[in-house]
Amino acid sequence: MKSVDEQLEVLRRGVVHVIPEDELPARLREGRALRIKFGVDPTAPDIHLGHTVPLTKLRQFQDLGHTAVLIIGDFTALIGDPSGRSATRPQLDRQSVQAAAATYQEQVHKVLRDDRLEVHFNSTWLGALRADDVVRLAAQATVARMLERDDFEKRHRQGTPIGVHEFLYPLFQARDSVEVRADVELGGTDQTFNLLLGRQLQKEAGQTPQVVVVLPLLEGTDGVQKMSKSLGNHIGVAEAPEEIFGKVMSVSDAVMFRYYELLSARDVAELRDGVAQGRLHPMEVKKDLAEMLVERFAGAAAAAAARGGFEARFQERRIDTDALPEVVVDTATGKIRILDVLRRADMAPSNSEARRLLKQRAVRLDGETVSTEEVDRPSADTALLEVGKRRAVRLRLT
Repeated sequence: MKSVDEQLEVLRRGVVHVIPEDELPARLREGRALRIKFGVDPTAPDIHLGHTVPLTKLRQFQDLGHTAVLIIGDFTALIGDPSGRSATRPQLDRQSVQAAAATYQEQVHKVLRDDRLEVHFNSTWLGALRADDVVRLAAQATVARMLERDDFEKRHRQGTPIGVHEFLYPLFQARDSVEVRADVELGGTDQTFNLLLGRQLQKEAGQTPQVVVVLPLLEGTDGVQKMSKSLGNHIGVAEAPEEIFGKVMSVSDAVMFRYYELLSARDVAELRDGVAQGRLHPMEVKKDLAEMLVERFAGAAAAAAARGGFEARFQERRIDTDALPEVVVDTATGKIRILDVLRRADMAPSNSEARRLLKQRAVRLDGETVSTEEVDRPSADTALLEVGKRRAVRLRLT
């Protein structure tokens, strides 16, 4: 195991706060494998790069010999995390949560190593609580303490309703720390209140309170707002390799360095200096980042292919149509139904999304912009269908 100073150099990278600052080195000096907790609620089917910021830090702890304790919040997801919310979240049904939990389990392994890993579902202990257990848990926090949270305080001041169940959420998340006897808990800046409450509940349970490591929220591809599927600025870890590569290439240089800092082990200062002094071209630095991320989620072969495809298409201005996925289209009517083809080619999940792409003039057939839901069949037996700058398929017309 590395020395304490060597570990701290890795673990403090990209971190906003360590609370309390002196307790992390003290824990590391104990010379044992620490239990590092990170919890995630499965509220949507897939995870994106924003989710991988704490997962990357968790992986760093694993590589240093510590144990990652991943909590999949299948119980807390039914309540809905109120952190950063201006209104009560709609409650999810158990079936949706379980479906999302299954994909989370699969996708976190794209970042975490399989050894030095524990995975727990918090319904195991939270679902077993009786009414009197919940009453005793609720007695460990006051309404005044809950209203110290910025989001609750703002909603209370503005007269926006706060459900009693929302007060239970941070208590349940804190109870997770007691159940797994966490030494350290990771979370974003919006989770600080919840993480500190975990320290309080552990102390009252007679445990040594966990060290809180607060991480920044990752900006999305727009470079302004935090990465979110609802904002459309996300990069999903399960997306096609060429899509991940292209999205990374679309971000600004400032965001590129941010991604390097939070998602890699590269020396960011060295990269910045290299670009500023002209020794490194920012385009090549960004391609290295995109290839690294694709390799992490899809493997080295897919990463090399994604880079080669990007360079051929956008730098050399050529498209290898033979290498594109093929979609067979029946054109007996003499027409091509664009909405149907976009869905079948996984370029649009629904007709409404396909219509939005048409309205945005993002769809091209053999280089010509398509604005209608049906087009005449070209005379050739094949055609090139493109959406935006990064996605293309070859149509075989029958």
